[in-house]
Amino acid sequence: MDLQTLIYLFVGASFALYIGIAIWAKAASTKDFYVAGGGVHPVANGMATAADWMSAASFISLAGIVSLLGRDGAAYLMGWTGGYVLLAMLLAPYLRKFGKFTVPDFVGDRYYSDFARTVAVICVIFVSFTYVAGQMRGVGVVFSRFLQVDVNTGVIIGMCIVFFYAVLGGMKGITYTQVAQYCVLIVAFIVPAVFLSLQVTGEFLPQVGLGSPIAFDFDNGVQTIQQGTYLLTALDQTFTDLGFNIPYTEGRAGVWNTFLLCVALMAGTAGLPHVIVRFFTVPKVRDARISAGWALLFISLLYTSVPGVAAFARLNLIKNVQNNDYATWTAECSAEQEAAINAIMADGGDAARMPCAGNWFATWEKGGLIGWMDKNGDGKIQFANGAPFAGKPTFSDQVGASGQRMITNTAIAAPEGQAIENELYVDRDIIVLANPEIARLPNWVIALIAAGGLAAALSTAAGLLLVISASISHDLLGRVIYKDKETGKSKLTDSQELMAARGAAVVAIIVAGYLGINPPGFVAQVVAFAFGLAAASFFPVIINGIFDKRMNREGAIAGMLVGLIFTFGYIILNVFVDKSGAYEMFNIKATGVGTIGMFLHFIVAYVVSRATAPPPQEIQDMVEDIRIPRGAGEAQAH
Repeated sequence: MDLQTLIYLFVGASFALYIGIAIWAKAASTKDFYVAGGGVHPVANGMATAADWMSAASFISLAGIVSLLGRDGAAYLMGWTGGYVLLAMLLAPYLRKFGKFTVPDFVGDRYYSDFARTVAVICVIFVSFTYVAGQMRGVGVVFSRFLQVDVNTGVIIGMCIVFFYAVLGGMKGITYTQVAQYCVLIVAFIVPAVFLSLQVTGEFLPQVGLGSPIAFDFDNGVQTIQQGTYLLTALDQTFTDLGFNIPYTEGRAGVWNTFLLCVALMAGTAGLPHVIVRFFTVPKVRDARISAGWALLFISLLYTSVPGVAAFARLNLIKNVQNNDYATWTAECSAEQEAAINAIMADGGDAARMPCAGNWFATWEKGGLIGWMDKNGDGKIQFANGAPFAGKPTFSDQVGASGQRMITNTAIAAPEGQAIENELYVDRDIIVLANPEIARLPNWVIALIAAGGLAAALSTAAGLLLVISASISHDLLGRVIYKDKETGKSKLTDSQELMAARGAAVVAIIVAGYLGINPPGFVAQVVAFAFGLAAASFFPVIINGIFDKRMNREGAIAGMLVGLIFTFGYIILNVFVDKSGAYEMFNIKATGVGTIGMFLHFIVAYVVSRATAPPPQEIQDMVEDIRIPRGAGEAQAH
């Protein structure tokens, strides 16, 4: 069966499964919509949490970051997994004991203030929309290649899919859909990883393959790396030969920025509103901690494979594109050529550099995610250190001498003394998706990774959109705007609040689609910004709310505002206003500034709370009760 048919089959079958589950588990009440009725098994919730959290950044972009940055990319691995330990130990059981539907609900009740609740809703919207922009962009990238449509069209298709199972099903539909999505995405990531490990090193497990010798000779453009050379040694040597100033296994970010990024990602993970709300969906407090443990296990299956996949991808890309003739390599295969390539691959041979074996390159080029500028006019692709041209590729309608799409960007010369001039642009978000094609893996493996990439992006997008809609309908409308001042409860009926939640979700989907079409950066970078915002706004206010009886509403509000405004402002200045670093303080990068925002939040909240009146005695008693994480039954309804 041809590749395109298999992709339609795999993606179509997985979507039919997700939508079928959403219809089967359709929410009948606000409690079903927000927290799945509070009756989800810990193992199922662990899978759903893993799918919710392992976003397009994890599935699509993380291996690309590690592949391109080498050791510097490890900060993302450590931060995102370490955050789950914080979440399981410090937050999950206590928040479940409190038993509210949303993070603004916790903030509003713990800090006895509707203004604090409103500030928390604003923080939710900033964090979630920043995060969801990356997810919708990820959907567009996947559709761009595998359904061969424009990136923007792909985003719109993704919006329609999310609408069906997020707006109709709510948290109940999403929970069981995400169990299925976890199964799809983990199989889709691990199966190609195993194939690649066997192909590159002969080892079955990618975790073992990372530390093993390579199973072939390859020419990196400067010298031939011999079979039996250890994979990481081969990459270090290749990086040195191609002019990359720092070997693959050495970092260039510096200890300071690596530390700040790790802490921001850890605290951001523990403060992500769409992940925290998952711990309100289990029956008991003990189950919240068990769920977090299962989620960490399920997440680690993918994360421990990422370094190996990243290294295989970098090696395969250099091995297969370096000095290959563009015209013959990217041409459409005849039936005879395809049969010859398949026969070689079936016998365990390497056909990835054969004529027409690089047709994948031309397909990604059509989507604008790969670009080749033939600077020396030899018709061959050269890959080395340095940008081939300024910015992302802008294509004209003309075709070059070798049949490539012509790029109008200004060419950038190679650094002085570099042996090879770089001619190739590869979008880092496509590394995982393109990897099976680069390695000429079977078509069903390529189709499987398409389904997995969509599962990863859509599962997180749905969870985020639900959090946004719940924060607007439940917290802003139900608990602030339409609040009964005598009873303190919402004037809205259950059905009215459910309708408002679905309406808010529709608006959120439209805004998310716009951000996906006009993204503020590549997927993992955008997601890192969202984690920084969560670290600066939510993590301190929740920690203080649980462990500091003296923390009052004034301190919480001041801390949230300072943390959010400082972090958001720093990101805007250094990412959108001026990328040269002119506005950086002490060389702190925008991806790690959430750590500084978090410490500012803690300091401001402490100072303000000690300078103002303590919280009422009943609030202090409630905090004492929360700290004994036993005895909670169902999540509280309102």
